[in-house]
Amino acid sequence: MAHVLHELDDAQPSTSIPKTVCPVCDKWIPKAEIEQHVDDCLNQSEHAEEQPTSSTVNDGTTSSKTPTTETTRTRQPVDGKARRNFSIFERSPKPAKRARNDDASPHPPNHTVSSAVIDIHSDGEEEQTAAEQQSAKKSRTAPTQTKAPPQSKQPLPPLAELMRPTEIEHYVGQDQIIGRNTILRKLLDSGTIPSLILWGPPGCGKTTLANIIAGRCKRDTATLRFVKLSATMAGVAEVKEVVKAAKADLKYNRRTMLFMDEIHRFNKLQQDIFLPHVESGTITLIGATTENPSFSLNSALLSRCRVIVLEKHTVDSMMQILTRALPEYETVMVPECVNNNVDKVPDFSKLPFIPRTIIHEETVRWLAETCDGDARIGLNSLQLALSGGAAEPLNGSNAYDPPKTVTLQDVREGIKKSHLLYDRKGDQHYDIVSALHKSIRASDDNAALYWATRMIASGEDPRYICRRMIRMASEDIGLADTNALQVATATLTAVQSVGLPEADCIIAHCAVYLARAPKSRQLYDAYRRCRVSIDEWRRGPMPAVPLHLRNAPTKLMKDLQYGAGYNLLHKDQSGLSYMPEGLEDENYFSE
Repeated sequence: MAHVLHELDDAQPSTSIPKTVCPVCDKWIPKAEIEQHVDDCLNQSEHAEEQPTSSTVNDGTTSSKTPTTETTRTRQPVDGKARRNFSIFERSPKPAKRARNDDASPHPPNHTVSSAVIDIHSDGEEEQTAAEQQSAKKSRTAPTQTKAPPQSKQPLPPLAELMRPTEIEHYVGQDQIIGRNTILRKLLDSGTIPSLILWGPPGCGKTTLANIIAGRCKRDTATLRFVKLSATMAGVAEVKEVVKAAKADLKYNRRTMLFMDEIHRFNKLQQDIFLPHVESGTITLIGATTENPSFSLNSALLSRCRVIVLEKHTVDSMMQILTRALPEYETVMVPECVNNNVDKVPDFSKLPFIPRTIIHEETVRWLAETCDGDARIGLNSLQLALSGGAAEPLNGSNAYDPPKTVTLQDVREGIKKSHLLYDRKGDQHYDIVSALHKSIRASDDNAALYWATRMIASGEDPRYICRRMIRMASEDIGLADTNALQVATATLTAVQSVGLPEADCIIAHCAVYLARAPKSRQLYDAYRRCRVSIDEWRRGPMPAVPLHLRNAPTKLMKDLQYGAGYNLLHKDQSGLSYMPEGLEDENYFSE
């Protein structure tokens, strides 16, 4: 009976004495004795591992002894805190409570245990419901099969990021700023880069150029730290952290170069954070912006930085960029005539890879023209065209199907130019309307039609176009054709009445009429000269209106000689002067 009670005490915890489960033998032991008990269990386990796996019983037969542990482990002396955390580092934890008579049964090799970690020094005891106990018992008696999760195919990075060059020799385009004998190239070769503002349209290579500059400076000067931030995600607090670290690095002659992408996202008050640190040389700032720095950046910051203007890529430079990216997809570019002339098929055996895709040269050129000088759009469009057309391996071997051909028609079906490069509040807005104005002034009806149509296609407000043409009707046509102003105002009324898309033809009608109308800037020039003379008189008292030109509605005014001597005759016959005193001989219509 005492033996049975002893087994019951080992199987279940007592409610009077706090107990916890031993991580080695899974028995319930009083908390005060757990450390000594763990040491004893470890010593017994080490001794059992040294014994042979078979022994002779009293009847002379040989029986196999099952080890009480799941796997053979190398034991190290355990003491102090390491012993307390033994259940975490040595083996997986067991459920808090065990069923009776399970203490001696070993776990199956692929036994799955609970993921909860049991702390042997916790004040409260772990409790389980009957359902949890039943589930734990099943997990010890029936092995479970764990399926490895299917490995998903990692998506390829954007081709524009994959093809970003890291050396100045591989940089395509922008020869006007980084070509041989240019100022920036000389500074880059010497390793003395000042604070710069890179201004250019999207996809022209601003970020790539900044990375190349940082890489070249790091290679020449090992004590350079390059920090890259974007004003779309970072704020003044992040900039302050960079400056704080830069000041600390200066004590060890370590310089800091900060690249701030989309720097125009900082307002002019926030941009003041750069001023003292750029001026003192604590950081070297390289800012990238698509907005005109004259309007979007602080004038004080511009005076401390050198503005580098980048242009959008030409079709030839885009062809170089796209052609260089073809081997990434094991693609070969061939002329269109190859399909019709078998003798001109190139020898693919000389290539360093097995071609899986063939693309026509006219297809690549169409992509170069469609992307409008944006290398990012061009490369990502090429990736979209090639990703679905590559030949797959045959039965998992190294052999491939014949390479597939990507034609211009295939690409046009999947890739369409969705927008024109235009910003209704940026430089494109003002540049194109300026081109329209100058084309009408030069009487180039063809160019006037082009720029007006381009503004409509880009999504410009048609009322804005009409308001500008009303101005042109007076400024450039003026008195040469007084009907031009009426046509322009009627165009605005018609556009407001019918709206787009019906109003597109009305706008084109007005633009061509103004371009073909006779031009006279006499009125506009005379107005400007008159305005200048008035501005000059502001320095002193303005000349008074002559008495004979003043109105005299009351007797008092008549007594003061208001309107005296006035007549209705022409100026050449009246003998009166209609200009203020001192300006009688002024003629604004004469050159």
